[in-house]
Amino acid sequence: MPVIYLSHGAPPLADDPVWPTELAAWARQLPKPRAVLVISAHWEAAPMTIGATTTQPLVYDFWGFPQRYYQVRYPAPGAPELAAEVRGLLSGAGYGTADDPGRGLDHGAYVPLMEMYPEADVPVLQVSMPTLDPRELYAIGRRLAPLRQAGVLIVGSGFFTHNLREMNPMSGPTDAPPPSWSVEFDQWGNEVLSTGDIDAVLDFQSKAPAPGRAHPRIEHFAPLFVSLGAGEEAGVPRTTVQGFWYGLAKRSIQLG
Repeated sequence: MPVIYLSHGAPPLADDPVWPTELAAWARQLPKPRAVLVISAHWEAAPMTIGATTTQPLVYDFWGFPQRYYQVRYPAPGAPELAAEVRGLLSGAGYGTADDPGRGLDHGAYVPLMEMYPEADVPVLQVSMPTLDPRELYAIGRRLAPLRQAGVLIVGSGFFTHNLREMNPMSGPTDAPPPSWSVEFDQWGNEVLSTGDIDAVLDFQSKAPAPGRAHPRIEHFAPLFVSLGAGEEAGVPRTTVQGFWYGLAKRSIQLG
């Protein structure tokens, strides 16, 4: 299976006139996965924690939206076999894991998956990020790489630029001209990814333009490091979705 990193958007993503279609078209081009493993920007816990292996209520980890967004359901099957595989791969490298059997999928998982696999017929397992250190996350991704051979789609879910303090949804349409810091970071990211300069990506805080404005906190960029590690042997990343949403870069990539 390929490995992907996607920018997932807030719940109103479903109402966007373009983005859901892009995600759906991307999913149609991928092999149908046996299961999906999601590493989302919205779950940090150490050691790496394995979420529900049975279908649980979604985690509506957002505030101030219309009530209809809190009524969304995505009853994807759990993936207990995948959970066992994850435990085995990580324990073999000396990484501990924990379990949180009551934690359902958060919006970093279900919002994009609703567009990619709307029938909710693919088992989904979500795991936490145990750290935000780029090289540690890359190493974890490398440990998870064998799952690709077992038909598992590994998904890092974040946002390529993510500064909500400078995002103003009331200022215009979703495709309004983005701010220069977001454009510059996105262009830099595209260049280093397309040339396979993974070291630059991992050291983005000292190499990228305006990293502190693109990511005041790096949790939305961090899932990319897991994806890059998992897809290390899959070749140079290629962009599958690009453009901006309320000024934030929605660049998404595929390895393999």
